[in-house]
Amino acid sequence: MLGLAQRGFELENSLHIAQVLSHNGYLTALCGVQHEYKYYTDHTEAANFLGYQLDLSTDNTGMDEEHLVDWDTNNADNLVKWLDHYNDEKPFFISYGMHSTHRKYPQNVSPDVSIDQARPPINIVNTPETRADFAAFETSETYADRNLGVILEALKHNGLYEKTIIIVTTDHGVAFPFAKSTLSDEGIGVLLAIRLPNGTRGTYDGLVSQIDIMPTLFDLINIKKPEYLEGRSFANLLQGQTYSPDEEIFGEINFHTSYEPVRAIRTKRYKYIRYFDDYDRLNLSNIDNSITKKFYDKHGLRNFIKPREALYDLYYDVYETNNVIDLPRYKEEVKVLRTKLLKNMKKTKDPLLKGPIPIQPGWKVNHRSSVTAHVSDPSEYEQPSKE
Repeated sequence: MLGLAQRGFELENSLHIAQVLSHNGYLTALCGVQHEYKYYTDHTEAANFLGYQLDLSTDNTGMDEEHLVDWDTNNADNLVKWLDHYNDEKPFFISYGMHSTHRKYPQNVSPDVSIDQARPPINIVNTPETRADFAAFETSETYADRNLGVILEALKHNGLYEKTIIIVTTDHGVAFPFAKSTLSDEGIGVLLAIRLPNGTRGTYDGLVSQIDIMPTLFDLINIKKPEYLEGRSFANLLQGQTYSPDEEIFGEINFHTSYEPVRAIRTKRYKYIRYFDDYDRLNLSNIDNSITKKFYDKHGLRNFIKPREALYDLYYDVYETNNVIDLPRYKEEVKVLRTKLLKNMKKTKDPLLKGPIPIQPGWKVNHRSSVTAHVSDPSEYEQPSKE
């Protein structure tokens, strides 16, 4: 899947986890947001297409993005009702997805959140505008926290907590400039918390990729892993057994709202990033609209130049602001990381090995010079390739 489902890109649905688990005797249910079919609120169509047996989502007709946090709450409450009546006949897999903490954020800041004390992400300047923006994000977080809490309590109340593997994760970094839709750590670093019945407690500081979650889950529930899985199981880590950590993980972007082909390899100490096109400005439409984006746009964001290649020494540069790719002392490290990245691209049959990815009919791809994701005229999209 090369881009966003709501922009015409499609997933091979037969490979979806819901179908694999359904074929292995699990009752599968979707509740709320998914990002694998059409628009992420199209829950009924998505459940059918992806292979979920049940759709526990509530009606979201007429809700705008700002109020989808209320849909999250309604869905959580509906899931609780379902758990209260669960008959234990079949094991279940439930995907509960939230709009929180996506934009648009709620406009009314929660009483539990202080704008004055809000602290934007570490790579965002701290101003009245960015504090207000981050306070709205934190308000959205309060909805997520409440909803996860009621679901966990329902599992406990119904005697299911010690029978259930719980995975909480997010799909990308926060929707601020220099985070979401980038391969910086603020973009690829996501929440991942997993609880096993009688599992090992603690924090893991090594490298784990989200493509590792599916093989890990299948090992934990003793299901044969499909051959097409790319990830590596870390089930032993969760069970307190011998585990050899990954030495590197990989990241990629093809399309968000516009075409931005970029690949990265991240080790414990280094991050190597390579762009595969000649567009050297920021793809501004890939940055969500916000008061923070407006602040940066007012102060030269459009003049920012992307390097074709970048190397960051994360021991000394955690914010990834000092590109050391041309420094002689890093020459050998750059060579090693370039080789490993190319090897992974060949292993995964990366389409960029054949050149730019051709735009296909039905894909909605903004021009790279677009400032915002939303366009009023279809002619503002890139036209399909004639190849």
